[in-house]
Amino acid sequence: MYHKVILIGNLGRDPELRYTQQGTPVAVFSVATNRRYTNAAGQEVKETVWFRVSAWGRLGEICHQYLRRGMKVYIEGRLIPDLQTGNPRIFTRADGTVGTSYELRAEVVQFLTTRQEAEAMGMEPAARGEEPPAATPSAATDTAAMGPVDDLPAEEDEIPF
Repeated sequence: MYHKVILIGNLGRDPELRYTQQGTPVAVFSVATNRRYTNAAGQEVKETVWFRVSAWGRLGEICHQYLRRGMKVYIEGRLIPDLQTGNPRIFTRADGTVGTSYELRAEVVQFLTTRQEAEAMGMEPAARGEEPPAATPSAATDTAAMGPVDDLPAEEDEIPF
């Protein structure tokens, strides 16, 4: 059995690069997907669903190096369920309402924001001749055995565009 999830959305924050105890890099970032539709009453409804995405190994390093808040991305991956329930993680917000966290382990990430769009968003231009490499995972990276990344230290990097 196998499942694949495809997202197209915008980054909600810059990727945070962390390392496991074994030294494996992992980038964690949020992606918002938007949907607009007209309901039965004729009102336009805007729906935003947030996903927490983790990219492991070389893929994580590439995401951390090139992706920034607001950029458009295409992501293929698999959902990571809550280990206790097998469902999305459920939490209580500060205001007492219940929220859900959809977590995705990225297998493919494609950058959809062009260099011109990134510059218009106020991001620095890339070094001359530097282009983002294809963001696909390394065949040597086995992400199936890797655990949660919540307690890992963060690291920052500069925007290349």
